[in-house]
Amino acid sequence: MLSVLIPAYNEGDVIHQTVSVAWQVKEVRQVLVVDDGSQDDTAARAAAAGAEVLQLSQNMGKGKALNQGVPRLTQPIIALLDGDLGESARELEKLAYPVLRGEADLAIACFPPAPGGGGFGFVKGLARSGIYLLTGLRLNAPLSGQRVMRRTVLEAVFPFASGYGVEVAMTVKAARQGFCIVEVPTTMRHRLTGRDWAGFRHRGKQFWHVFLALFREMRMR
Repeated sequence: MLSVLIPAYNEGDVIHQTVSVAWQVKEVRQVLVVDDGSQDDTAARAAAAGAEVLQLSQNMGKGKALNQGVPRLTQPIIALLDGDLGESARELEKLAYPVLRGEADLAIACFPPAPGGGGFGFVKGLARSGIYLLTGLRLNAPLSGQRVMRRTVLEAVFPFASGYGVEVAMTVKAARQGFCIVEVPTTMRHRLTGRDWAGFRHRGKQFWHVFLALFREMRMR
């Protein structure tokens, strides 16, 4: 009853574990990895772990990679997971619980505080404030990519925004249409973006994408 969709770019070192652990969640019937133009062995290692693999010829970004995978999903409940969760993908069982039980339409995973590293909270602050202003919804983890939703929600928010605006636009669209959205505390973990030059570039791009996603949704009010 549960399809798992994982966009992945150069996650060859951990994708096998992420897929294997996702399969251990008893409700999972499908795991689909969209290899977003990886230059390593992501596709091969995902397939070896039992995932269906859709390989893109070039890197298209998270939103577009997800859009390519959605038509291949087969189950009534959809989970979106990042490829670098590794062993912590086991928390999918906890995240899916409120949707499987009919208590929510969309569940969003909250991560524990990062032990050092990470950013300064500017992007999260923008996302949190924008979602609240547009919908009245207060979230602790507005940028979390770990989500479980009913197919009716997926159909309402599809296609996904491009780049790093995926989660913000998805949340605004779902809230505006009256779907029940909950956050679920988890012990999920993945790679942190550091406070080096590459990290600042990444966060700058993320900030811009989130701003654009919020601006587009504001114009659609």
